[in-house]
Amino acid sequence: MQIRNIAIIAHVDHGKTTLVDKILHATHVFRDNQETGELIMDNNDLEKERGITIFSKNAAVEYKGVKINVIDTPGHSDFGGEVERVLKMADGVLLLVDAFEGPMPQTRFVLQKALQLNLKPIVVINKVDKPNCRPDEVHEAVFELFFNLDATEDQLDFPTFYGSGKNGWFNSKNEQCADITPLLDGILQYVPAPKVAEGPLQMQITSLDYSSFLGRIAVGKVARGTIREGQSIALMQAGGVIKRSKVKELYTFMGMGKKKATDVEAGDICAVVGLEDFNIGDTIADSENPEALPVISVDEPTMSMLFGINNSPFFGKDGKFVTSRHLRDRLMKETEKNLALRVEDTDSADSFLVFGRGILHLGILIETMRREGFELTVGQPQVLVKEIDGKKHEPYENLVVDVPSEFSGKVIDMVTQRKGEMLVMESKGEMQHLEFEIPSRGLIGLRSNMLTNTAGEAVMAHRFLEYKPWKGPIPGRSNGVLLSKNQDKTTAYSIDKLQERGTFFVDPGEEVYAGQIIAEHIKPGDLIVNATEGKKLTNMRASGSDDSVRIIPRKQMTLEECMEYIQQDECIEVTPKKIRLRKSILDEEERKRIARTMKTEQVG
Repeated sequence: MQIRNIAIIAHVDHGKTTLVDKILHATHVFRDNQETGELIMDNNDLEKERGITIFSKNAAVEYKGVKINVIDTPGHSDFGGEVERVLKMADGVLLLVDAFEGPMPQTRFVLQKALQLNLKPIVVINKVDKPNCRPDEVHEAVFELFFNLDATEDQLDFPTFYGSGKNGWFNSKNEQCADITPLLDGILQYVPAPKVAEGPLQMQITSLDYSSFLGRIAVGKVARGTIREGQSIALMQAGGVIKRSKVKELYTFMGMGKKKATDVEAGDICAVVGLEDFNIGDTIADSENPEALPVISVDEPTMSMLFGINNSPFFGKDGKFVTSRHLRDRLMKETEKNLALRVEDTDSADSFLVFGRGILHLGILIETMRREGFELTVGQPQVLVKEIDGKKHEPYENLVVDVPSEFSGKVIDMVTQRKGEMLVMESKGEMQHLEFEIPSRGLIGLRSNMLTNTAGEAVMAHRFLEYKPWKGPIPGRSNGVLLSKNQDKTTAYSIDKLQERGTFFVDPGEEVYAGQIIAEHIKPGDLIVNATEGKKLTNMRASGSDDSVRIIPRKQMTLEECMEYIQQDECIEVTPKKIRLRKSILDEEERKRIARTMKTEQVG
């Protein structure tokens, strides 16, 4: 059977997962009357809630007697590690571009990786049914992008399809047709069959699957030779280590699931069961004459956070896993399948340094652990600083903001305050398209401020550029916080009296403890307040003095917003039921003592 391996790449929200849905429906993977819902590939709870793809996934369909392996990839740069390695399984890529937004920073990042691997691109301009879309200009912009990324003559001669994934049609010209068959025909016509080299077995493990029955499963494309059930193989790891192993079971992909196979020919993607202790990037080779494929390199992490056990007075109330051993084992397990993540031990046995690609990357990990029943404390995200030629260097990012013209001044002002430099400013209809170069530190906390100042209209995207010399101090949060004085339940009476002092993060009747952050102060500087005092009732009551309290609803913050909000001496307590902000040192006297020693050190 002929095979085509294709990866779908695009910027966040340009319609990758929706396109996969349409391909699955068009090739009758499901019965006609089967209820499938939308975004079938996003099967993880967090993916469903956020509407983004986090893990790349495989599906396979049959069309006109040809098997098409489809790989759905994430669009966020924080999961770039995921995309880089799955592209190794593909022979062609469908580059999806929004007909209004055009190529975005992420598109550039993934396309560059695909072109370096010499994959055949097919450009799909999606959402042409959107008002004020500009498919022809976008087509030119994509061509320019290919040219800037040094595409070969053959890659520059890419076929283009137009259509609307939501309405279920794609055509080789910008005219509505019945369904997506022109695109499927295009895949068969333009994507080359896998190149098969002669020689003994070689297969690189490019992703992991996990099943509670079968354990860890290795997924990859067979580069040459044939892999068989029960075959003895050599597992070749980094550093020249060779382990002998045996293939217990083999599966190929079919529809949304897997089907058992006795042997898999070169060019097809398969899942291998029965290997112990393998890592992504290892090569499964012939046991007689093993040859390794080049190891996959993944971009370095750019951000770190301190993960520690929960040491607040409410420790162990909600979670099942609360000890440092639980935490360490869970983080080590995560590094096996999450390539862009690194974990290091610190001087304290209760905390670990976790390195990742960005706030979203680390936030997803914390959210997943929290749902599994972990309690932990996480500190402020820090960027990774490198010494280059004796000078301090920090990561810089390319930031793209699309915003209505009337807010562009505010956006430029906010980014330049955080040491960003404007490179491009152009109009796209009523929107202003702005591009900046900004230190990664400046991005922490920028998104929430920007949405507040642009009435929620700004669309932000950023990607890592390179390390450049340190830019100097960047202003953090300007307001202080209100801290709880004691441990008790908050009362409506106290909160009502304190409301003019700041914006509250807690509701009346909520348990708080000393040192917990319960509100944002309206001025700089922290303030310790008593929010747990009840109203004293006397025998004498003047009529009308007992007005009912009016309480403004509390400010709710997501985990990522909390991560961007906290300062250096603060941390977040994350439990399965609650996210609380607190000072790292809860005792007020202890905090003052440490602040004094810090001051004397600086003076000294």
